[in-house]
Amino acid sequence: MNTPLLEIRNLKKSFGSLEVLKGIDLTVDVGEVIFLIGPSGGGKSTFARCINFLEKPTCGDVIFSGQVMCQDRNGGHYKAPEKLVRLARGDMPMVFQHFNLFAHRTALENVIEAPIWVQGRNRSEAIEDALRLLGEVGLRDKADYYPAQLSGGQKQRVAIARALAMHPKLILFDEPTSALDPELVAGILETIRSLADKGMTLIVVTHEMGFARKLADTVHFFSDGRILESGPPDRIFDHPETDRLSEFIRSILR
Repeated sequence: MNTPLLEIRNLKKSFGSLEVLKGIDLTVDVGEVIFLIGPSGGGKSTFARCINFLEKPTCGDVIFSGQVMCQDRNGGHYKAPEKLVRLARGDMPMVFQHFNLFAHRTALENVIEAPIWVQGRNRSEAIEDALRLLGEVGLRDKADYYPAQLSGGQKQRVAIARALAMHPKLILFDEPTSALDPELVAGILETIRSLADKGMTLIVVTHEMGFARKLADTVHFFSDGRILESGPPDRIFDHPETDRLSEFIRSILR
């Protein structure tokens, strides 16, 4: 059997006395498209942030591309050195719901920042690559625009180009359409679909249930800090096995 690209075991995260993640087990294979669904506050976004160490897990194992990022060992909890974490984060960048672009940098400058300063790539090569990626997301003509001059959908496509500029092994999307006006959502979903069609490994936190049904290989339903159900989208949406998932599906179909 092939080794998973990402393997999570018994992942827990607490903020003080508040336990947000209560033991998550999940694997992601190369080229797999994973969707995380569930009610707000269920732990989806915290889990995504723990995967690439924007939040440090309290305990549990994260193994990415064969590298142990954190692991329970001999009564303690090992965490990889920060240098290794930064490199791994470049291989699994996150696209945020509020874009997180540098306001004082142009679209092009936002895209080349990490390849140059994190990966040490040549500036002229990084620029050439960035212009190509901006073209792929339909923004080649906006390369010299600042975020304030772009629509929400355009900002999100710059953020996607920025993630792609790292030539990642996996991209995390944390509710990438939730901050957009409804008419802008379709363009972002189509961009994500094109990445999946190219074989990119994706983890998508979303409330777009129709999109999850069409694109996901596997859907994980989060509630109260746990994964209550996992499976292919048809099984999750048409034949839920728990009352909590049935209730959730009824609520979104009202």
